[in-house]
Amino acid sequence: MPVSFSSSLFSLTDEEAMVRVREQDDPGAFAVLVERWEVRIQRLCTRMTGDPRRGEELAQESFARLFAARKTYRQDARLSTFLWRIALNLCYDERRQASRRPQSLLEREGGRGLEAVAAAEDPPDVVVAERERAEAVREALGRLPEHYRAVLVLRHYQGLKFREIAEVLGVPQGTVKSRMSEALDRLARLLGPVLKEEAREAQSERSETPRPGA
Repeated sequence: MPVSFSSSLFSLTDEEAMVRVREQDDPGAFAVLVERWEVRIQRLCTRMTGDPRRGEELAQESFARLFAARKTYRQDARLSTFLWRIALNLCYDERRQASRRPQSLLEREGGRGLEAVAAAEDPPDVVVAERERAEAVREALGRLPEHYRAVLVLRHYQGLKFREIAEVLGVPQGTVKSRMSEALDRLARLLGPVLKEEAREAQSERSETPRPGA
């Protein structure tokens, strides 16, 4: 049965909407929260797991967990902090389970790798190169310890401030900054070979390109 919306629901803050969900099991207020946050939570889960398909599934599970935990929500708490924590905990659990089961590249890419190349407007070699670079970043993120990966994803992909990340993770802001510094250092070391190879290929292409009048 479709949920009907009233203009008053859209004027609610996240916290006011969540209180209505907590106190009244209001489906309209909950649907507003899902509409506002679904894309961001799905992106978080995809970055944390490296799997678009699982990212979508975990986002749906995050909202199911949010509704199930509605009675524990405190009115003075930020809804975003509450929801980020739920999603991150699901991602942590997923990563631990995934480490115990092998996945093919096709599965990790959500089964859409060749389709994306075929449908792209750019030349195939450009598309493949971009996808290889994206895959390298995805794999590098996946090799970071959870506490580094979470800080990096929340900061650079979700745009949270350091104090907001500290609230989500329940650690001091100074700890968040030190984890960010270490995460960037590790990511740079992991991507170093990829960047060097790209530089070598670019240099090779330039040397092979005939000069005008040659």
